[in-house]
Amino acid sequence: MTWKPDRSYDALLKAETGAIRKDGGAYLRVALVYPNAYGMGMSNLGFQTVYGLLNRMDGVACERAFLPSPAPADATGIVTLESGHRLADVDVIAFSISFENDYLHLLTLLVAAGLPLLSGERTEAHPLVMAGGVACLINPEPIAPFMDGFFLGEAEAGLEPLFDILAGDLRREDRSSLLARLARTVPGFYAPRFYTPSYYPDGRLRDVVPSQGVPETVQRQYPADLTDVATCSEVLAPETTFDNAFLIEVSRGCPHGCRFCGAGYVYRPARFRSGDTLQSCIEKGSRLSRHIGLVGAAVSDFPDIGGICARFDNKGVRFSFSSLRADALTDDLLATLKGSGVKTATIAPDGGSERMRRVINKDLTEAEILKAAETLVAGGIPNLKLYFMVGLPTETESDVTAIVDLCKAIKERFLAASRDRGRIGTITVSVNPFVPKPFTPFQWAPMADVAILKKRIGRIKKDLKGVANLRISAASPRTAHVQGLLSRGDRRVARILELAHENRGNWAQTLKETPLSPAFYTTRPRFREERFPWEIVDPGVDRAYLWREYQRGLNGRTTPPCPADGCSRCGVCDDASTPAPAAASF
Repeated sequence: MTWKPDRSYDALLKAETGAIRKDGGAYLRVALVYPNAYGMGMSNLGFQTVYGLLNRMDGVACERAFLPSPAPADATGIVTLESGHRLADVDVIAFSISFENDYLHLLTLLVAAGLPLLSGERTEAHPLVMAGGVACLINPEPIAPFMDGFFLGEAEAGLEPLFDILAGDLRREDRSSLLARLARTVPGFYAPRFYTPSYYPDGRLRDVVPSQGVPETVQRQYPADLTDVATCSEVLAPETTFDNAFLIEVSRGCPHGCRFCGAGYVYRPARFRSGDTLQSCIEKGSRLSRHIGLVGAAVSDFPDIGGICARFDNKGVRFSFSSLRADALTDDLLATLKGSGVKTATIAPDGGSERMRRVINKDLTEAEILKAAETLVAGGIPNLKLYFMVGLPTETESDVTAIVDLCKAIKERFLAASRDRGRIGTITVSVNPFVPKPFTPFQWAPMADVAILKKRIGRIKKDLKGVANLRISAASPRTAHVQGLLSRGDRRVARILELAHENRGNWAQTLKETPLSPAFYTTRPRFREERFPWEIVDPGVDRAYLWREYQRGLNGRTTPPCPADGCSRCGVCDDASTPAPAAASF
């Protein structure tokens, strides 16, 4: 066999000793599949974490598979990376799904592997097909008919009991009985076949009736304390977004509560590693790679993050950061960015006006944003990238004008700081249509119509056209509407996915042919008491809290970040048996 350079030793050893046998050998054979290209999958620390956790289980051998490019036309084109065996020959296919836009790839992979799309059409001769990842945690329903089961939560909290049972009983029990037992006994396991939805005549969800003694809702699983849990790259992967970077998760969740951010709510409470744990991870990574990638939604909230990185200044380590807030740029952090050769820094105002930033609970003033732009350029970072959204709740034409005005104001500060350094870089403005996400305060909000989004994006482009050293990129409003359909869909949307698969990804044709109304899922406002299909998941956040936050947003009122020692606002930390989120310390 030919082994690629990023091979995991555990997976290699198990593959060589018979993991891929179909005769009931020692290992449960799992194919962990990322429904996109190798470079995307191996840049995903969650995917790598699951890979490592499964291979550290005595009874499990996990190999990886990805979407080849171009996509294969038959079952011989999808094979595992470790041993080159077909997906159809493993015991369990486990999809790790981060983005709704990968749902179509999931269908492509199943068909190319020679498997029936629908769970109900597969037999005991087929692998068990499961899924997890943040897209499933936010709303598993659009792909529920294709899955035998989901794990809903964070891998460290529940994968081991699930796969212990699978390793012992997969070959001894018929599929339906095994799935029912898993759904009854394994926290976080969701088997869609045992839940029957019904709908009102107008299409709204009426009820979901469980059977076989499964729980009415599935509790999201998460480790309450990650202080001393190291989550790092399992293998160094070439030809990826980070190209051999050693990735380290600094934090999980985010305390700031931006009202549009799904991950900020389903990963509550925000949890940080300790300073000792982070330094230990960096020391380990620096022995394997000169590039350390620090990952998390709240990296710059970590106390003294710049100071910790500064301790590696003389060790040839360069750092990259997945997220930095404009109001958290310290001298140490700026020195680390410059010393690491960072050429572009991102500022995400999201809203152009301070009023709009209050609506979305993005607590950044214009003065802080301008100061951040000036500081970054003066500190040796020549290029800036700015993120904005259009179509947000309560948005007016003046809010769109404010995006243009803020970009011009940033350009002035940027230009002055660049001249002082004798070099003028580039500002890239990224404009994205707002897509409401489940389990956020804006889950009740409608999307703006495609025509409105096009008009507002077009106006921003027109008003910023000709501004020197400033470029504009904008996501497609039609593509955003497809994402909205998949984000907030129910099980009936699975039929739209099948149709899109049959149409080879032609969404324009698919949306014309489908008997369902896409606008029902995208541009329709929701009633306060309307039952949502994704509420089969219980993320721990009180629905009443989300509604109050929605009303506060509509009224332009902000909510302070979650305190480090926990609180009782949203309900996640209310249970006295749940430790408060760990505060980072050094």
